[in-house]
Amino acid sequence: MPSSPLLSKRQQIIQAATQLFLKHNFNAVSMDKIAQAAPVSKATLYKHFDSKHSLLVAVVDNLCQTVLHTIDTLPTDADAATVDMHLKQTALSFMNLIYSQEGLALYRLIIAECHVSPELGVLIYDVGPKKSLMQLENYLQSLNTLASFNITDSAFAANAFFGLLKGEVHFQCLLNIKAPPSAIEKQAYIDQIIPLYMQGFLHDAL
Repeated sequence: MPSSPLLSKRQQIIQAATQLFLKHNFNAVSMDKIAQAAPVSKATLYKHFDSKHSLLVAVVDNLCQTVLHTIDTLPTDADAATVDMHLKQTALSFMNLIYSQEGLALYRLIIAECHVSPELGVLIYDVGPKKSLMQLENYLQSLNTLASFNITDSAFAANAFFGLLKGEVHFQCLLNIKAPPSAIEKQAYIDQIIPLYMQGFLHDAL
């Protein structure tokens, strides 16, 4: 089992890489620059990450951890009202990620890089969107054990959850034609979407 110092070094590398990738673009950043910014030796850098691509995957994984943790800790022994509350918490965590400056900038960077390295897209999808979808799908499946829920297609319902939260606004923000929603705007949107989502996909008994 790795020691705390090793884990700390790994986090230092990820944080340095995140800042450099978003400031200078992926192709303009070398492994030497990342090691210098961390700061760690090149031997330490390559001990944790064998390439810039593997480091970019780790950056995405690290950025998604808050959302993944929120979904992973959702309780399954709850009534409809409590599920509504927890889904709103998950929605806010997801929207805070995708509308953050880091989230938007990283999204643009990934699209550009995956155009020339399709195999990287698969790796990034697996640690980010796919993992979130699978966790939410598992959670929705577990709700079927409760009498108040009847989710006919948990995979579709999980996909719809994230799709509804992104909507057209996220695309506009990616194109820099609209500012990211404020905290008040995000909460107002969530308060509208989640009740509709529960009625349409979870078939709750409210």
